[in-house]
Amino acid sequence: MFIFHIKLRDIPLSEKLATYYHALRLDLSMAAYITVIPLLVYTFWYFTNREKVNFNWTRRYNAVLIVLFSIISVINFNIYREWGSKVNSRAIEFAILTPGESLASGASSPIFLTISILLILLAVGFYLNFVLIKRQIEFSKTPVWTKFVIAVLTLCLNFLFIRGGTGNAPNSQSMAFFSNHQILNHASLNTEWNLMSSILAGSRAKKNPYRYFDQKQADLNVSELYKVEKDTTISFLKTDKPNVVIFILESFTADLTKVLGNEDGITPNIDSLAKNGVFFSQVYATGNRTDKGLIGSLTGFPTLATGSIVNWPEKMQKIPAISQKLYQKGYQTSFYYGGESEFDNYKAFILGHQYKKLTDKKSFNKKEINAQWGAYDGPLFNRQLNDANNSKQPFFATILSLTNHEPFNLPGKYKFGEANNVQKFKSTAFYTDSCIGSYLSAAKKQPWYKNTLFVFIADHGHPLPKGNHEIY
Repeated sequence: MFIFHIKLRDIPLSEKLATYYHALRLDLSMAAYITVIPLLVYTFWYFTNREKVNFNWTRRYNAVLIVLFSIISVINFNIYREWGSKVNSRAIEFAILTPGESLASGASSPIFLTISILLILLAVGFYLNFVLIKRQIEFSKTPVWTKFVIAVLTLCLNFLFIRGGTGNAPNSQSMAFFSNHQILNHASLNTEWNLMSSILAGSRAKKNPYRYFDQKQADLNVSELYKVEKDTTISFLKTDKPNVVIFILESFTADLTKVLGNEDGITPNIDSLAKNGVFFSQVYATGNRTDKGLIGSLTGFPTLATGSIVNWPEKMQKIPAISQKLYQKGYQTSFYYGGESEFDNYKAFILGHQYKKLTDKKSFNKKEINAQWGAYDGPLFNRQLNDANNSKQPFFATILSLTNHEPFNLPGKYKFGEANNVQKFKSTAFYTDSCIGSYLSAAKKQPWYKNTLFVFIADHGHPLPKGNHEIY
């Protein structure tokens, strides 16, 4: 709440204070989970004949948790800034499988604030650990039956804290939700409890949790959605077999444009295309990350609530894509991406859907590549343009850009400055838009241009540059 205080300024103080009350249930639950190991050890020793027990190991146990939880806390607020969600199993998996990309994604986070908060959490945690935890505990002589009663009561009490009481519903994320302001609900939700729940839920997602109808009824409902009384399709192509080039643009939110976002000077080329081409003003993102936007744009497959389809290549390969259909029609198919094509299983999708040529980071020299992600959009677009000049027609090419991604690196000057992320974001978007203009200017001089359909779509939205939308 301290870090995102600007988002809370219009919320009544009473509702903000209520966050601390509604947080208690899952806070106590997480504390009880942590207590399980010391409590079981204590209970075992309680039934021995020892008079004194060394408890220094508990300090070391706490020290490990203090370090772990402090790191999770600072990771959490940076992830929340970028993704609009708390740290979860997806983020941990992302960090483990692709550590380089994870660091690149976090490069735009406030380093000084992150380190400062981490040091404060560690200092306070270690101080309390030293002051509150005794080096040893002493057992008074107690009858066995009394020990048994005390042990049962403490173990049951700890279990009730874990479960959240004796009611019908055990603890869940919903226990922390209380407000119409999602940020307060997220603040109330214990970070470590939520992470643990997310990891367990991910391991249980073995079947479709959204099957509410029998198959026949579901098929009937869906078939009725496809009934069309009259074909209203408008044909604007001059040929039945145009070349097709799809640009999937990193984080190109409508808020960057003049035509939809009322922003001046950031995307003059996109705005020109909106006036002179076929403009879709109500296109909404499939999800909040590129893997979802890529699959959604090329296959029409929706985002899964319990995971991402890219995590299951064997399932992903069964989804029909535009590239397959056009390849069957005799198209030359190619995919262009300036980063590592293995990232988020892109390569599995590309190669499994009849893209016969793949150009990725390995195809560019060091001067054309930034340190975090890969080739800048200019060299990437030019590579496809040069290949198109030597390609047999008709061809289908997909270009996935990446320059407009955190940490917003550019090969040249930042048009809108680089003092903060908003300025950087506008500048990288302007750069990508300029690359589009240069690409189209060069393409117009080629014989294949008049027979080509160009499609421009974002992979997903972004809270910047205005900061008045959440990531969802």
